[in-house]
Amino acid sequence: MEFKWSVPLIILVLVNCDLYSCIGGSILTDCPLCNTYKPSQPESGSYSSEGSELVGILVRKIVYLTLNPNQQSRAAETRRCCGGPVSDHFQSDQFEKMFSNRNSLEVEDHEIENKGFLDYKSFITASAYYQPYGFGTTFINQDFFGTKEVAAFLAHVATKTSCGKKVVTREQLSRDLCYNKEMNSNLSYCDDRYKNAYPCAPGVAYYDRGALPIYWNYNYGEAGKDLKVDLLNHPEYIEQNATLAFQVAIWRWMTPIKEHQPSAHDVFIGTWTPTKNDKLAKRVSGFGATMNVLYGDLICGHGDNESMKNIISHYLYHLDLMGVGREEVGPQEVLSCAKQVAFNPSISSSP
Repeated sequence: MEFKWSVPLIILVLVNCDLYSCIGGSILTDCPLCNTYKPSQPESGSYSSEGSELVGILVRKIVYLTLNPNQQSRAAETRRCCGGPVSDHFQSDQFEKMFSNRNSLEVEDHEIENKGFLDYKSFITASAYYQPYGFGTTFINQDFFGTKEVAAFLAHVATKTSCGKKVVTREQLSRDLCYNKEMNSNLSYCDDRYKNAYPCAPGVAYYDRGALPIYWNYNYGEAGKDLKVDLLNHPEYIEQNATLAFQVAIWRWMTPIKEHQPSAHDVFIGTWTPTKNDKLAKRVSGFGATMNVLYGDLICGHGDNESMKNIISHYLYHLDLMGVGREEVGPQEVLSCAKQVAFNPSISSSP
């Protein structure tokens, strides 16, 4: 009798494991396939199409798979789905420990108008927009990347909003979320090459704003289009709305700099497969590659520099607070970008 019941049960498990990921022998019945179709930022001199969004998405996907045939076999070998919300595995008390000094006297000393502006509720609300695309929710086969991805993302946020020193001590690691915009900027960051697609508004400056700052008119235009907010004419919205400040930051994390390149999200969770040229350039999936995507040769390819070590220190600190063992970060070449050649080499710019 037990045998008769076990056969259909095994079949049921196998069928469901083929559709979803199975963790520890249990079925993830509430883990739909992730939506992987996020728009890419256009390369310099190119503009977004005004045609059907769906057609554009399909064309980009077909072109991407055609130019990257190794990604086709990669997709066939892996089962990728998006689980529950970020708040299921990242609670407010962890956020407060992570940024325990964000309301401290040190922040007051920096004359920040919006002390405590970037908070847990705003982050969770912002995360919800990108959760269906895998932000903080991705399962690949039996591995959950959500906790580590939140730690990684917030490590970048922390270093970009910190009012502490560049070389941090353990105590200074929590002195972040200090700024939500660039201070004392005299530059407009208006690129006329994008005047047709993303014309600069009169008297508006597109300097760094957000939890993981964006700048330049084309970035404001692309982010605004994705979030359905008029950031070209009203970039100040990012300074006034903490949820939007985090949404813009996650947009930057999820969006490739150029077409046919990975996003920080892609390289972190490992859905990007390095090409032969990538391997020659020492580029591999992992936390180190997120620095390469976001900052290029301003951080990467210069050995163990202090800026890179600062970001890594925040990442490891966040993993500790979230109960993730450091053995899960991988070897040094995965954690670091010290030897990586930049995806997009630059002469000089601000990360």
